[in-house]
Amino acid sequence: MAVFGSKEKKNRRRDGASRAIGDAALEALLGREAIKTDLKEVFDFINGKVVMVTGGGGSIGSELCRQIAAHGPKTLIIFDIYENGAYAILLELQREYPDLDLKVLIGSVRDGARLREVFSEYRPQIVYHAAAHKHVPLMEDNPNEAIKNNSIGTFKTAYAAMTHGCERFVLISTDKAVNPTSVMGATKRICELIVQSFDAKIKEGSASGIPRLVPLRGVSNEGGDAASRVFEETKTRFVAVRFGNVLGSNGSVVEVFKKQIESGGPVVVTHPDIARYFMTVEEAVSLVLLAGTYASGGEIFVLDMGDPVRIDTLAREMIKLYGLKPDEDVAIVYSGPRPGEKLFEEKLMAEEGLRKTDNDLIHAVTPIPFEPDVFLKRFSELIGAVYGDGEDPRQKLREIVPAYHPENAGKE
Repeated sequence: MAVFGSKEKKNRRRDGASRAIGDAALEALLGREAIKTDLKEVFDFINGKVVMVTGGGGSIGSELCRQIAAHGPKTLIIFDIYENGAYAILLELQREYPDLDLKVLIGSVRDGARLREVFSEYRPQIVYHAAAHKHVPLMEDNPNEAIKNNSIGTFKTAYAAMTHGCERFVLISTDKAVNPTSVMGATKRICELIVQSFDAKIKEGSASGIPRLVPLRGVSNEGGDAASRVFEETKTRFVAVRFGNVLGSNGSVVEVFKKQIESGGPVVVTHPDIARYFMTVEEAVSLVLLAGTYASGGEIFVLDMGDPVRIDTLAREMIKLYGLKPDEDVAIVYSGPRPGEKLFEEKLMAEEGLRKTDNDLIHAVTPIPFEPDVFLKRFSELIGAVYGDGEDPRQKLREIVPAYHPENAGKE
């Protein structure tokens, strides 16, 4: 490790770090050309419809809102618990699209009553579900909150969509759901199983058998004309889109490294060999929107993210973008893998396969067979554990996600 003792080195480090690096420079870190997509199909799909984005004030959610706004929706609903992020994207879109019908609704995906109010009043036809807790180490320390927000929140939002005439529900998933070693990854795998279970129950005509976590006025799972019509007429297509890290998103490693470099270092890398798939937020969202148009129901789509990037290489290239020298002007230190963290992420589980779609950058996963009724029973047990006596839910997670192996964290 370099030791910074000289006044010359300190000044060089300070001067270099004072220069901000722009989006174009960050995109060069991908080591490939940025993906460009033809979004005509997205325009045809979204134009004139009521579209809702949960987590609409976050990094992915706000970019979804930007690109959706550009495709002529009838109404765009930004739903988020964090008012500052939602307000920021509201002001931006009001400037860019003064004639767009925009609604910013504050609420949590954990709150079934609030979801019922929103879906009853606005009847969104398309939902992009981006709301989630995503930070792996934090979720290791707060597993019940990860399950409540990610898994139970997805279930409640999907149920509200299904019972209020929504046409398409698109879940934003992650490569961390594949053979998860973290609580966060396991909760997102549960989210994928939720959308596949809803799709399967709808197709077999037994949607009324899905456990009810969202209150519905005049509708119950016990029967009656209102209930029968709701569940017999439901037509929601559920789909998930799985991708990796987003370059420059809130809390991402790029943002962390920028702050560390600008403060003079050191830059902290967990392991010299750790690698991740990266996309720009614009790439990820454009492909999410396109994948959503392909849904026939129950699919998990995987985006082509190029080759994985070593985080150590990323750190060194970022230091150079500031006009500084790694290990000389800015030190790099290795802290060891964090709780729940893998050295390498995967796109697929061993039992899964891929099939082509109409776009070479989007592939559909061949799903692993499972019994939706068994899954839904175990999911109900997981909910009971989470809201019960506060026991650690990891054993329940292993029962519901057999591929979850926390003991493999930090291993190749």
